Amino acid sequence: MNDTGKLYVVGTPIGNLSDFSPRGIETLESVDYIAAEDTRVSLRLLTHFGIKKPMLSYYKPHEAEKSAKILALLAEGNSVALVSDAGMPCISDPGVYLVQKCYEQGTPVEVIPSCNAAIAAVAISGIDTMRFAFEGFLPVDKKERAKRLEEIKTLPHTLVFYEAPHKLQKTLGDMQTAFGGARYCALCRELTKIHEEVIRGTLDELCAYYEQTEPRGEYVIVVEGAPPQDAETLTLEQAAEYAKQLVLGGEKMSDACKKAAKETGWSKQEIYKLVLSD
Repeated sequence: MNDTGKLYVVGTPIGNLSDFSPRGIETLESVDYIAAEDTRVSLRLLTHFGIKKPMLSYYKPHEAEKSAKILALLAEGNSVALVSDAGMPCISDPGVYLVQKCYEQGTPVEVIPSCNAAIAAVAISGIDTMRFAFEGFLPVDKKERAKRLEEIKTLPHTLVFYEAPHKLQKTLGDMQTAFGGARYCALCRELTKIHEEVIRGTLDELCAYYEQTEPRGEYVIVVEGAPPQDAETLTLEQAAEYAKQLVLGGEKMSDACKKAAKETGWSKQEIYKLVLSD
């Protein structure tokens, strides 16, 4: 038992166990207890590194109840490491409540950083990284989800979301409706794992792709920011006219409509249809 209790927020690998830092391993080896989002998942990690420690369950929606026991142990001078199933605790995972309570009772908190799926995805998305906002999982409730998408659809910076495979098609469809089909994005799945893959394209293209392809693995969705407001004020007719000018300049019809869609906010299909009807 240590003289002073301390909470260690320890990031764990998001797939490849080789990414676990020496400091992370040393921390788990040295603490008195390990609080885990799912003790069964974390036990596999501990077993891999030969770590044997008493484990505590810490998960939503019972954070307050679980935190009380951990806080008591900390108050007695024990050290506790908080881990989630993968990545950083507190980032779309349990932990924020416990960290807040530690500060309230004067317990020191130390972070042991590691992999984070959102940051990893932004880095390899090929989409602007100068400014981005992490949105995590969208609300499940239909009205709340629509409200959230409406709130963020005009933000100029890159947006980052998490999504499970069985909900991916619905989420892409909702984004297509809210943001417009021309918005470019990258779907990063199974990061650091054997089947790691980045699929890039417009929301129209990705929705069409996943109508034919079954989503597999956990996804990070990286969406480019909204186009400039002055571009959004262009009418569909103006966007179609712009595409026609590009065609006259030598571009293929498909490429011209895609470029016009990207720069005006209208969908490629809408522009293409209008150009052909004239």
